[in-house]
Amino acid sequence: MFFLKDYEDDFDDDDDDDSEDGEMEERVTEIPVYKMSEIETIQRAINAENERIGISLPMQIPKEYEKEPRTDSPARGSLGGKFMDFATAKHRQNIQKITSKQKKRSSELLRLIDLDFSVSFSLLDLPPVNEYDMYIRNFGRTNTKQAYVQCNEDNLERDIQTEEIETLEKWTQHPGESALVSGDAALIPKIDSQRLANFLRSACQVIAVLLDEDRVATQPRWNLRSRQTSLSISDSCFQLNTNLPFLHGRKVLCLHVSQVQRQALLSVHGLSENPSVAQLDSKYLLCAWNVWQPSSPQKVLVCESEVTCCCFSPSKATLVFAGTIDGSVLVWDLREDARMHLCMTLNETDWVFRSTTFSTDGVLTLINHTCSILAIEPVSTSVFKEQNYGLSYLSSQEVHFSWCKLFVFSGLIPGGKVKLVHSSTVQLNDSLFPKAIVCLGTPQTLNIKFLPSNPNHFIVGTDIGLVSHRTRHELKVPPKLFKPQQGGPRSISVNTVDFSPFGKPIFFIRLHQMTSEHPILQWDNSTDGHPVIALQWALTRPAVFFVLDATSVVYIWDLLESDLSPVAKQVIQSDKVLTMVVLGEPEKPNGLLGIALAKESGIIDIQYVKKKWAIPLPEESEKLNLLLQQSF
Repeated sequence: MFFLKDYEDDFDDDDDDDSEDGEMEERVTEIPVYKMSEIETIQRAINAENERIGISLPMQIPKEYEKEPRTDSPARGSLGGKFMDFATAKHRQNIQKITSKQKKRSSELLRLIDLDFSVSFSLLDLPPVNEYDMYIRNFGRTNTKQAYVQCNEDNLERDIQTEEIETLEKWTQHPGESALVSGDAALIPKIDSQRLANFLRSACQVIAVLLDEDRVATQPRWNLRSRQTSLSISDSCFQLNTNLPFLHGRKVLCLHVSQVQRQALLSVHGLSENPSVAQLDSKYLLCAWNVWQPSSPQKVLVCESEVTCCCFSPSKATLVFAGTIDGSVLVWDLREDARMHLCMTLNETDWVFRSTTFSTDGVLTLINHTCSILAIEPVSTSVFKEQNYGLSYLSSQEVHFSWCKLFVFSGLIPGGKVKLVHSSTVQLNDSLFPKAIVCLGTPQTLNIKFLPSNPNHFIVGTDIGLVSHRTRHELKVPPKLFKPQQGGPRSISVNTVDFSPFGKPIFFIRLHQMTSEHPILQWDNSTDGHPVIALQWALTRPAVFFVLDATSVVYIWDLLESDLSPVAKQVIQSDKVLTMVVLGEPEKPNGLLGIALAKESGIIDIQYVKKKWAIPLPEESEKLNLLLQQSF
C-alpha cells in the first residue's frame, strides 16, 4: 500500500484530529489549479492499484486507524487511503522470537535435568483399624442426633461444653461390711511420707515407754523407771528386765550396740545355772533390746554352741551375726515370720525363740575350721554394695571376709533369705613380726578393728603388746606394726582396741596415730596393773573415753582436763561387771550419754553419765588436735 500522509500522523491521538484537519485544508487550498489535475490523475492510479491489491489480499484496517470522513472539506475524500498495521506485525514477530528462544532454552535444559526416583514420600499414612474403632466408625453414631453445638456462649438457657461442671465425690466399699458403706469423700491432703514415718517411729517409742511405765505400776516387784544411782559418775540409771523365766541364772557374756540404730542393744547369755525351761536349758541365748523399751527384749535368739562375739548388720539392725567357740558363724534374720520359729508360753506371756537362718557349720567346707571365732566386725557399706553386707571374723591365725547376700529359699531353714558367701582370707603368718619375736613363739591374735574412714585398712591386736596393720588386699602399708614406747614386745595382751568415731585416724590401746609406729600418749599402770576388759570412745565428746578393768572398776578419761590420769574412777563391788558398752545418740543435741554394764548376776544396768562428760565443749575437736600435736 501507499500513503500520501506521514505515518506518524496516523498514530497520533484522537485529540489532535481537529488541528490536523485544519492544517490539511490550508495546504490543499495552497496547491495551484494546474497541478490539481496531475494530483487527481495520480490519485486515481493509486486507487486503482489499491483496489486491485485489495481484491487479491483483502485486509482489515483496525478501527483505531479508521478516520471518519469529513463532508466539509471536498479535498479530504480525494486524499484518503488505506493503512497497513506495521506495529502489530512487529509485535507478532517479537513474540515469535521470544517463543523460539524459550523453546531452544527448554530443549537445552531438558537434556541436563533428570528425575530422581530414589527418594519417596508417603502422602498418606493410614494405621490399621482395630475392631473397636471399626465398630465405632460404623455404628457409633447409630440412633443419635446432634442436640447442641459449642457456640452462642452468651445464651444462658443452655450449658455449653467448655463450662466447668460441678461434681461431688462419694466413697463406697464393696462388699459392705457394716451399715455405713458410703459417704462424702474428704479431701486427701498431701502427706510427707518420710516425715510421717519419722514421727510414727518417735511416737511409737514414746508410747512403748509409757506402756512400760504402766506395767511397772502393776508389777512393783521390778522397777524399770529411771532412778537415782549410787554411782558417783552418773546422774540416773535403769535396768533392762532380765528377770524373765528363760534368763534366770544366765551370765551376760557379751554386749554390742548398733552403729546406726543407737538404741538397739544385743546381749549374749550363757547357759543357765538354774534350769527352769527344759527346751532352752542346753542352749545359749541372744537378746535384741530397745533400751527405750526395757521391759522385755524385742527378739530372742537361740543357738547350740557358745557365742564368743556378736554384732548387728552395718546398715540396719535387721540381721544379727555371731561367732562361736567351735568356729561357726551364725546369722539370724530378725524380719522372719514368727510362725517359722519355736513359740512358747511362759508365765502367761507368749515368746518366740528364733533359730539360726544360716550357719557356716558344714556349709563352707573349703574354708571351714574348728578354731574359735575371736572377734566379728561389720564392714561399712562404702566397701560393699548397699544391698549386701560386709562381714569379717577373726580366728586364731586368719581373717576371713564374707558377703552377706539376700537370696530366696537358700538359708538354713525353709523360708530363710540370708546366706553368707565367702569372699577372701588374709593369713596372719609369721611374716608380720620380726624373727626375734617369732623365735620365742608365734604371737596369738585377739581382736580386730576396721578404720572407719577407710574400711580397707584394719588392725589386729596380739598377746605381746603389738598391733598389726594390714589391708584387705594384702598391700604393704606403713607402719607395719604399732609398738609401745619401749619398742619391744611385752607379755601384755591387747584385749580391746577402738577407733575414734569423729573421723580422726587415731585409736586406743595406747593413743596411736595410723601414720606413726609409736604412740602419741601411753599410760603405764593407769589401772594399777589390772587387765583392761573394755575400752570405748564417748559418742558425743571427742576427748572422752571409758575404760573397764578386770576388777570391776570404771575409769573416765577427759584428755582436755588431764592427759596424765583419769578424771573419774568408779569401783563397783556389789556385783562384778563382766563387760561394758557405750550408748549415746550424737545426732541429738541433748548430750545423752550412757554406759551399759553387764554384771555377773545377769543384770544389765544402763548408767547415764554426768552432763560434763556428755555435752561437747566449744571447739573441742580443735583443742584435741592441738593437744595431740604438742604431745607428738
